Amino acid sequence: MELDEKLEIENSIGEVLRTIYDPEIPVNIYDLGLIYNIDVDDEHVAHITMTLTAPNCPMAEDLVEEVKYKVAGIKGIIDCNLKLTFNPPWDRSMLSDAARLELGFL
Repeated sequence: MELDEKLEIENSIGEVLRTIYDPEIPVNIYDLGLIYNIDVDDEHVAHITMTLTAPNCPMAEDLVEEVKYKVAGIKGIIDCNLKLTFNPPWDRSMLSDAARLELGFL
């Protein structure tokens, strides 16, 4: 896969992730800082490492499935391999400036 194509697909993944919202916080998971890594391999499989705001999130399974489903539906992606991690644990410092503004932290 060409570097330009890879970057374009990874940008598309970021855009799709911005449409997925944490059910308890009115901010998308990308701007919340829940996405730690996005990579697309030469076989067009998206590898995403993400976390949750809390390990005991009651909506964790639904959120993970939504990410996998929406990312796998992006043109140029044939599958999504999602790794859920809690290392490092999420904290407010991971919020984007847009999320801080939305939540009144600026």
